[in-house]
Amino acid sequence: MRTATIARKTNETEIAVSINLDGTGAHSMKTGVGFFDHMLDQLSRHSLIDMDVTCKGDLHIDFHHTVEDVGIALGQAMKDALGDKKGIRRYASCDLPMDGTLTRAALDVSGRAFLVFKADFSQNKIGDIDTELFREFFQAFAINAGITLHIENFYFDNNHHLAESMFKAVARALREAVEIDPRQADRVPSTKGTL
Repeated sequence: MRTATIARKTNETEIAVSINLDGTGAHSMKTGVGFFDHMLDQLSRHSLIDMDVTCKGDLHIDFHHTVEDVGIALGQAMKDALGDKKGIRRYASCDLPMDGTLTRAALDVSGRAFLVFKADFSQNKIGDIDTELFREFFQAFAINAGITLHIENFYFDNNHHLAESMFKAVARALREAVEIDPRQADRVPSTKGTL
């Protein structure tokens, strides 16, 4: 089973994350930030990665530490669950339409952490969450998972759809990239022999 559990405690957050890469998209999100929970639900459901995320954060200050630290913990869990990455497809991308919005996510489960993020929200907030925190989440996730992640929005009709299309596009790309390719057998998908 490709599973991992991470417990992370700082002066700002206390987080528990469990994932199963070979799941069905079953999820439970309790971060105290409603819209963020909704986005994490999308990430799990559309990647078919089971995720259980609990975070007690310093929400009386703002949502920054909670969102970033959940990204860190989810990234660490992803890295642990992937292990030596034998048999994975490694690369994937998804152009995801959502009504009047189109967003692309492309990724490489390479062991090399990198984020390109091209999305310009027209509002500073969606509900109570600062829209700038979505980049912070994906940055923390990519760095700690050791993946190269590119997210680009081409156009959007509203900010909710922009955020949701990013999480769904990343989810669909993750689903494909971490799947076991029967043609790869037990090989690492790299001419180096390691990732």
